Parts: sequence; structure tokens; C-alpha cells
Amino acid sequence: MRVVFVHGACVRDGAWWWHRTAEMLQERGVASVAPGLPSCGEAGEPAGVGGPGLREDVQAVRRALLAADEPAVVVAHSYGGIVAAEAAAGVASVRHLLLVSSYLPEAGQSLSDFADGPAPFLDVDPGAGTFGVRQELLIETFLHDCDREAQEQSRHHLARQSAQVTSQPVGAAAWQQVQSTYVVCAQDRGTPATSQREFARRAGSVVELDTGHHPFLSQPAAMAGLVLGV
Repeated sequence: MRVVFVHGACVRDGAWWWHRTAEMLQERGVASVAPGLPSCGEAGEPAGVGGPGLREDVQAVRRALLAADEPAVVVAHSYGGIVAAEAAAGVASVRHLLLVSSYLPEAGQSLSDFADGPAPFLDVDPGAGTFGVRQELLIETFLHDCDREAQEQSRHHLARQSAQVTSQPVGAAAWQQVQSTYVVCAQDRGTPATSQREFARRAGSVVELDTGHHPFLSQPAAMAGLVLGV
């Protein structure tokens, strides 16, 4: 088994966000990869107007899934659930979707269908066509239950993202084809648990962790256990 981790919005370097859980999995012989998302500027092309969007993100994750034939678990975090919905569809090696504080869109739905406009912790630049996390709200919103080291390092792994990803619809819904587990992060201040529980109605099963938005940083052992258990 291997794991493909799909990071959320407005960050880069998925391997860093995932590294604490990845190290525990590696100790158990489970390898993982964290493909970069072009809409976050991770393919060398700047994010923004005319830049890469959801389609390019889907292609990047799909390439990672098709790179090996062994059974794969896709761990999709937050916006990553939008990407994984299409990227994992029809890929025979994908055996489970683990959706962490995430979204399960139907074909034709976009990220904007799950929200009533930009969240207060986001900084949107319409002229540049990008959005990002407000630095002053990063810790209290997303990392309040993480240790100081993770909080400080996280600031170096943020990204401006192409705003077009919020309105671009997915072309498939992998969670309708593959077993899925939704991980509700009960202390999440970015995506409230009440909203997560509503999103989770579409998943095959639901578990809750008493964590903030990034349990793979704050409680990596719990996350590794979930991955190994699916």
C-alpha cells in the first residue's frame, strides 16, 4: 500500500505538511507522496489570472496515482477533496479515500458551492486573481492545537493560489466509486465541525478527532492509525 496526500488551499510543500504522519507510516513500511498543486504555484508557473487552476491540479494528482500499480489510499485535506474527487475517479489502484476536514463534491460542483463567499481568514486580490491566508489569523484559525515548532515553520509553507479554483467544477466524484472515510476535526476553527458533519453525510463512514484543521501535524499518530486501518 502507498499513500497519496493531497494538500489544501493556499499552501505549498505538501510533503512538509504531511511529514510527521509520513514518518510514522514509513516506519511501518508504507511509502507516501505529496504531489505539488500547480494552482498554488508549485509547477513553476505563477498563480493568478491566466495561471493554472483546478484542471492542472487534477492532472498533477492523477499522475501521482498512475505512477504505480500498488493499492493506494488518497488522503485529501480541505480543498484537496475537490481535487481528489476528479483525480481519483476511475483509477483502479485507489482503494480508499480518507477525507480530512474536506469536501465531497458531486460532478459539476465547485468549491464555491460549499461556502457563502470568502471566509474572513482569507485575503482575496481580485486584480491579481489570487487568494491566500491572512498571516495574522493563520495560527489561531488553523494551527492553534499544534506545537510551537509546527506553528512557526508553517509560515514558510504558505502560498497565494489562483482564485479560479473556487468556481471551477469537478468532472467526476470518486467518492461515489471508492470506499471513503470522512475525518471530522472537531476543534477546527477554519471549517466548523457542524459544516464538516454535513459534508460527511456523503462519505461511507465517519470518524471524529479532537483536533484543529491539521491533525496530521498535531496528532500524527492518530492520523497514521486511520490510514493503516482503512
